[in-house]
Amino acid sequence: MAPLILGETVLSNGVMLAPMAGVTDPSFRAICYRAGAECTVSEMISAKALCYEQKGRGSAPARTAGLATVRKSDGPMVIQLFGSEPEFMREAALLIESGAYRDNESEAAPIAIDLNMGCPVAKVVSNHEGSALMREPLRAAAIVRAVKEAVHLPVTVKMRAGWDEHSRNAVDFAKRMEEAGADLVTVHGRTRQQFYAPSSDNGIIADVKRAVKIPVVGNGDLFSIDDVRHMIEDTGCDGVMIARGALGNPFLFTELISFFKGIPYQAPTLRERLDTALLHAADLVRRKGERIGIAEARKHMAWYTKGVRGSAEARDTLMHAEHVEDLARVFDALCAMEAEA
Repeated sequence: MAPLILGETVLSNGVMLAPMAGVTDPSFRAICYRAGAECTVSEMISAKALCYEQKGRGSAPARTAGLATVRKSDGPMVIQLFGSEPEFMREAALLIESGAYRDNESEAAPIAIDLNMGCPVAKVVSNHEGSALMREPLRAAAIVRAVKEAVHLPVTVKMRAGWDEHSRNAVDFAKRMEEAGADLVTVHGRTRQQFYAPSSDNGIIADVKRAVKIPVVGNGDLFSIDDVRHMIEDTGCDGVMIARGALGNPFLFTELISFFKGIPYQAPTLRERLDTALLHAADLVRRKGERIGIAEARKHMAWYTKGVRGSAEARDTLMHAEHVEDLARVFDALCAMEAEA
């Protein structure tokens, strides 16, 4: 892969962690960055909520602002905004770029601002946001134009193949985004109505790549080296964005970087895999407190142990764990079972 250039940032192999609501928080971003992700993306942030929050009382916690915090442990990081009104998207982008918003605790600046035009969730699209914007390309272009004219950071767009099978308009949509000023587009090879099934279509990503001059990042069903290789070969994309393939498997980034560099990859042992899971859980507890941290860690622990011998029987214990030590005991038992096999 040729380097992917995003503003002043050079991503040697174009390997990125996708935004996932409720998943790509600071703990997960740090894990993936250490594993080899060259760029991470925030959970999607409501532009309107960020703007309104700044007008609230100073004593009220700025919860939305916290989602926009960039830490050094994130590595190069993109902030993703969602919304349907150009004026709010513009104002939020200005706040993000300047850092002049209440409760900003960032240690570094973001490298770009991404505009979410691909989220399929009902409560998002019902407000004409996320993938609903693919049915309103003129509004989408106005949003890109408003943000691009307001900030100096690169502006990127994450989109889908279209709204449904009768409106697979990704090519025209991407061209409009490019004309409006977008510096890069990420294309998920499914329509909104498909959500995450059936298979993602590499063909639509290839069509977009041929149609625009800006970089195109491919996204959808990237769970292995072979998946990434096929996407690159099929589409000619300039980078890849890993989403569900990283759940419980941040080591995929290490494997990908090894693949691109042409160096041998040594898969982690079960002990190494579960030690990473424990570090992940401990970091969640450190950042969010034990009750919330462990509650949020449970889903990750299920992903880390998927396919491990004895994990089905251990799942109930993991889902009721209240302390990191509870997780450690389950993992010790799984490693012992593996050693005896």
